[in-house]
Amino acid sequence: MLEFWNTILFSLSVTGPIFILLALGAWLARRRAVNDAFVETGSRLVFNWALPALLFVSIAKNHIDATTNFHLIAYGLVAMSILFVLTEIMAHFTVNPPEDRGVVVQGIFRSNMAIIGLAYCVNAYGEVALVAASLYVGILSILFNILGVITLSRSLHKQQGIGGILRNIATNPLIIGIVLALPFAWWDVRPPELLMKAGETLADMALPLALLCTGASLDFHTLKQEMSKTLLATFSKLVLIPLLFTAGGFWMGFRGMDLGILMLMSSAPTAAASYVMARAMGGNATLAANTVVLTTLGSLFTTSLGVVILQGGGWM
Repeated sequence: MLEFWNTILFSLSVTGPIFILLALGAWLARRRAVNDAFVETGSRLVFNWALPALLFVSIAKNHIDATTNFHLIAYGLVAMSILFVLTEIMAHFTVNPPEDRGVVVQGIFRSNMAIIGLAYCVNAYGEVALVAASLYVGILSILFNILGVITLSRSLHKQQGIGGILRNIATNPLIIGIVLALPFAWWDVRPPELLMKAGETLADMALPLALLCTGASLDFHTLKQEMSKTLLATFSKLVLIPLLFTAGGFWMGFRGMDLGILMLMSSAPTAAASYVMARAMGGNATLAANTVVLTTLGSLFTTSLGVVILQGGGWM
């Protein structure tokens, strides 16, 4: 019984701080201590500067040969590509009208790894997980951007050539931060100390500010609309994807922190970027927003359950 309660407490230590910051953001918004302008500006600051700084610092200060598990990254790329295809097939038979299929598919596979996923990993394993997970997040973010454009373009019958996809990738701040850090990590050269200290200061505010803005942007009124498709996307994102992703990783031999990273990253809720992209491309923005809201709340419970299972089995 003592071991069971230790497992529960460990699970709460992973998801509890996330819940508190999300709840604080929602409470501040309700008290009008923060407004939509703050959330929009803060989110832009996090995405364009703080998160890229976090990824840059965590990668650049470590030698890539010693810290990077390329098998983990390769598995993530292959597994996510397979699950994307399976999700497309499922949406073809279950989602109508066809114009909503891309929004549902993106809501299922596109995880908020850069904010909540990284926060889960840091809470579970400390700073060592930030190093291990940063390149994983960056590489899969490239895949997410490509697949997001593909599925929305197909369902909305919009043609975006290879040039548009490459432009989206090349201008993504997270990817820029990672690319700039790679030479330092590859050749084991430390950036100037002044640059690193400034970057670390900027990076320190990334996760807290991002979580506060996420909590403040939660809109429960939209949940009454598009409920059936929202529930389909939410169940698939929070149950099917983590289950298949983690089971596949277990079968491939991942254990300890590697398996924990796979589970925690795949258990992260739908990325807010899916709403931004759906709205920009003329998709069902309400459905996209519903999915972000419901998966953000549900992820706290499903991730806790996943931690309990893996920790109880001694696998993470």
